[in-house]
Amino acid sequence: MSALANVPFSVLDLAPIVQGRDAADAFRNTVALAQHVEQLGYNRFWLAEHHNINGVASSATAVLIGHVAGHTRTLRVGSGGVMLPNHAPLIIAEQFGTLETLYPGRIDLGLGRAPGSDGATQQALRRSPRSGLEFPALVEELRAFLAPSRPGQPVRAIPGEGLDIPIWLLGSSDFSARMAAELGLPFSFAGHFSPEGMAAMRLYRHLFKPSKTLSRPYAMIGVPVIAAESDEAARFQSTTQQLKFLSLVRGHRLQLQPPVESMDGLWNEWEREAVNQRLGAAIVGGPDTVKRKLEALVAETQADEVMIVSDFYDIADRLRSFEIVASLKNGAGVSTQSAA
Repeated sequence: MSALANVPFSVLDLAPIVQGRDAADAFRNTVALAQHVEQLGYNRFWLAEHHNINGVASSATAVLIGHVAGHTRTLRVGSGGVMLPNHAPLIIAEQFGTLETLYPGRIDLGLGRAPGSDGATQQALRRSPRSGLEFPALVEELRAFLAPSRPGQPVRAIPGEGLDIPIWLLGSSDFSARMAAELGLPFSFAGHFSPEGMAAMRLYRHLFKPSKTLSRPYAMIGVPVIAAESDEAARFQSTTQQLKFLSLVRGHRLQLQPPVESMDGLWNEWEREAVNQRLGAAIVGGPDTVKRKLEALVAETQADEVMIVSDFYDIADRLRSFEIVASLKNGAGVSTQSAA
């Protein structure tokens, strides 16, 4: 039996906009992907809040979560994450209280503290450069709105109060790992763009304190996966994600580009190193390669769950990649176990 057999696989989606298409096309692809992975037995489907990025359409995250949940039946749908300092906790409690009421038992609330944007956009969001420092207090305020109401409570989240909405803390460093451990909450590490911080997973487990939410730590690792019929085909497809990160390094933020035969001549050595550093955890290959590397990742991080993000120009190639990954669990499908 594969070492992956009992590890749930999930999906992180940014509703990517490919070159020559628009946000409406991105939303159609997001729904198609969610329905596809639901049939394949993936555990959860998360959408990430970003702003002012030309190739990302998931800015109104709660709205898109509702759209995906309404087009699926069993898949857990949530935020990976909502950048809490961009919002009033009451608004998030009401939004996710509404989602949980509409789709009971299927909504996750993943929280991050980064702006999900650049400095100018941060200002447009009316967010202070220091607002990330308020994250612990904002989380506690949000949790209070989602708890059963207290006698005489002056402000209540309706809907929201008293609903059992799983809260996750997300992070790319040890800050959220420490906080999740202290609060006894599940933790999701952003290995898909911060591979150098794997130690945060170990720190979370070491510091974890049992709570009413969790009796033991539960950690998920995000990882970019490009799976295809062969290593060569996967390497070709992976140039789309390399071009994406190259545009980020250059500050251009382009829509997803079609794959190219070679990156030679498209980047200089410094850019190549910068892109490779950000994609240091990326798994690219045919079925055997992907299986071996996923097993190594789980063994190294002791992850309870793996959340896969993938950048493909063609939606058919993206759907096929998730099929290949699902088939690695001895062809028996993927567990639908829930963490919280």
